[in-house]
Amino acid sequence: MSFVPTRRGALLSVAAVSALMLASPVLAQDVTIEFWGSYGNGGNSTQQDALNDTLIPAFEAAHPGIKVKYVDVPYDSLLQKLTTSAAGGELPDLVRADLGWVPQFADLGVLDPLSDTMPDFQALADATYPGVLATNLYKGKYYGLPLDTNTRVLVTSQAALDAAGLSAPPATFDELKAAAPKLKEAGFSVFADGGLGGWNILPWIWSGGGNITNPEITKSSGYLDSAENIATVRMLVDLYNAGSIPNLIIGNQGATGTSDGLPSGEYANIFDGPWMAGIWRDQYPDFTPIYAPIPAGPGGSVSVVGGEDIVVTASSPHKEAAYEFVRFTQSELFQVEMVKTGQMTVLPAYADQQASIAPFYSTFSEQLKTAKSRLAIAQGGKVDGILSAELTKAFTGEASVKDALTAAATQIDAILAAE
Repeated sequence: MSFVPTRRGALLSVAAVSALMLASPVLAQDVTIEFWGSYGNGGNSTQQDALNDTLIPAFEAAHPGIKVKYVDVPYDSLLQKLTTSAAGGELPDLVRADLGWVPQFADLGVLDPLSDTMPDFQALADATYPGVLATNLYKGKYYGLPLDTNTRVLVTSQAALDAAGLSAPPATFDELKAAAPKLKEAGFSVFADGGLGGWNILPWIWSGGGNITNPEITKSSGYLDSAENIATVRMLVDLYNAGSIPNLIIGNQGATGTSDGLPSGEYANIFDGPWMAGIWRDQYPDFTPIYAPIPAGPGGSVSVVGGEDIVVTASSPHKEAAYEFVRFTQSELFQVEMVKTGQMTVLPAYADQQASIAPFYSTFSEQLKTAKSRLAIAQGGKVDGILSAELTKAFTGEASVKDALTAAATQIDAILAAE
């Protein structure tokens, strides 16, 4: 079964989700479902406390006979734990999975294809942002639903704008290029980023009107090295050569990171996510960032989706109970409660509530309307490595922009052929 979200379905799906929650079946016998995740990652207990103290008790009260055992695993250890457990056939019922892991484990055959097995999958899926939903797609089937999300937007220093005599963040590629010499004269880099992998370069490529592959994800040559992408990457390389983008972008570990360089006065603009708001509030209390859409190019303003999905394992002996919890994660209670802990909702219907909790979220919610997912392939990590390695050659002058993109496309072709 191949699922395609519909515009009409999106209008009906929030009400449908609520109805499904109310119509939850009572199971014939008590079951305990095990759920692995990293809500407590980094020692931050806020999200884990919300899950354990508020959300799981609410779910159990509404679903007599189902108990949820949550197991918190540090993020840096979770992928290895899942890989080892998959090999040993000892996976839990549910996993909060980094969106990049879903194709990897779907390829291993250890995830339940929800678009085939959950009768109400379409109603649930239609309620989410399309780009966020797409992170669950692998070879025509959906193996999960979005749980929480984020994206990157342009974050700008007001001090940099003032110093350069600029009135607003750059809204387009042309405005970015025009601002660069003014900002350089004022002592600022026009833009900084920490790498050239997919998370970094895709907003530029998509906004420039390009893609990495064809829509079928079977071929990169002719797409990654398209005229659109050559023009976009050449723009960035030209800014780099002009001294307006620092060598942090090619991996110079001695350069100031973006999270410090923006508030400290080195960088005028960066791409970053909503998690930085709290960090800057604590570390740079006098810094007030400006959030704006990714600068628009010929392809519009398009960013990249981040976040986590919720998946059901194929080996779960309690799939019906697991499906009930999946439905619960899409509810207003779950989504809004997690927004209060710093996450972003995956449902546009709750974007206004989210903005009332933290107004700066509105820029991210708007960006999510056009944000896209990275390649839905098992070897997505290898693609990131190829992009970084080959694009670095273009920035250092070891290869022309066209040759670097063609070399990357050829290597990605080989990965796609093996999928």
